[in-house]
Amino acid sequence: MTEVQREVFGRMPPEEGGGAVEKFVLKSDSVKVEILSLGCIIAALEVKGRDGKFSDVVLGFDTLEGYLRKHPFFGAVVGRVANRIAKGRFTVDGKEYQLFLNNGPNSLHGGAKGFDKVLWSPQVLPNGVCFSRLSPDGEEGYPGDLRVWVTYTLSGRELAINYRAQTSKTTPISLTNHAYFNLAGQGSRDIYDHVISIEADSYLPVDDTKIPTGEVAAVQGTSFDLRQPVELGKHLEKFCLDGFDHNFCLQQAQARRLVARACHPPTGRTMEVHTTQPGIQFYTGNNLDGSLKGKGAITYPKHSAFCLETQNWPDAVNKPHFPSALLRPGEEYNHTTWLLFSAA
Repeated sequence: MTEVQREVFGRMPPEEGGGAVEKFVLKSDSVKVEILSLGCIIAALEVKGRDGKFSDVVLGFDTLEGYLRKHPFFGAVVGRVANRIAKGRFTVDGKEYQLFLNNGPNSLHGGAKGFDKVLWSPQVLPNGVCFSRLSPDGEEGYPGDLRVWVTYTLSGRELAINYRAQTSKTTPISLTNHAYFNLAGQGSRDIYDHVISIEADSYLPVDDTKIPTGEVAAVQGTSFDLRQPVELGKHLEKFCLDGFDHNFCLQQAQARRLVARACHPPTGRTMEVHTTQPGIQFYTGNNLDGSLKGKGAITYPKHSAFCLETQNWPDAVNKPHFPSALLRPGEEYNHTTWLLFSAA
């Protein structure tokens, strides 16, 4: 059985409307997750190690103030379009749209005020919570009234995140959750002792602004071949890598499939990622620099967490040979990602 509790976490500042930010706590025998109505943020995620003890394995803040300041999207749902759009520009039905540039020359994770920075309307379910909002036509430069539902459900050791959307005009959409994980427990120094595998035969090379070049490159014989598990620290060292921030191309299927696994041998904690999405961005917290104080006043240095963001391929709206990122009126965007936790 999953227990669901709700409580007030804080209030938005008056200039943001002063609304109450609620926290929803979902609890099973083996997982406890805390989710905020601000940005659908996963603020805490406690899972058991092999010793049977719970540890919080996601980065974040103890108070609302932390989330209202600038931070790297800890635990949030990002959109309308996750990841980068080159020059913040795209054309739909012959009309060009220009978005806010918030990542060098590009638009990232929805722009200046994306889905991560707004209050969502919650509805409690027997085993979870459904958040919804209307993103109005023109919000952050995107076309169409977009109705969005993000549903978190907890069942035993599995947390499911379902994303649905409907639009009044053709619009690009790609939703993901941007949780930063450290299976040793948040606040642990690095992720070098984690073992990672990703079920992908190809990946997207990027230019120096992290926009895919358009090439779909085979992982075979490269540092991007993660089909067999690698210990992260040794792998980065072997290939002289500063870290990963790349999209891995998944098997094109609408069905649920296992796409990635992260394991922390010292605690026995393992997280499997299953999804219906065509891509997964593997990011190793390269831009964390110890300047942010997180939960328990702990700072988060470089490589102290990783992200496995299930999504469409970056800049797909400008690359016709990538999986289509467009949602049309009368269609429904519907994707699910499942995080399955265990301890061995």
